[in-house]
Amino acid sequence: MRETKPGASFALSGRSESAERGHLPVRGDLAHIRLAGRYFVPHYAVPMPHAVTMAKPLRSAPGEEHEAICEVNAGETFNVLDIAGSWAWGQLGEDGFVGYLPLDALAQA
Repeated sequence: MRETKPGASFALSGRSESAERGHLPVRGDLAHIRLAGRYFVPHYAVPMPHAVTMAKPLRSAPGEEHEAICEVNAGETFNVLDIAGSWAWGQLGEDGFVGYLPLDALAQA
């Protein structure tokens, strides 16, 4: 994987790939910085590692009513890419599931 540096420029060298749901931290408006050059989105984010403080389900969208993707255990690392309201969007570890966790289940690592 290629290293990315702050302030670096990126260019797509062909068509943008379609993102698969699940383990790829990309959505229509935002993607993990490591995906720059592969996926075209308006914004890229550097992950902010957080420690999970209590077991919670990782959700497909922000809100308790949305589908639970998996159970996240206390002590796991959740890499936050976006915060909206009381929810954080990100990825479990470096290559785990992608989804939403409530902010009250996270502490900065």
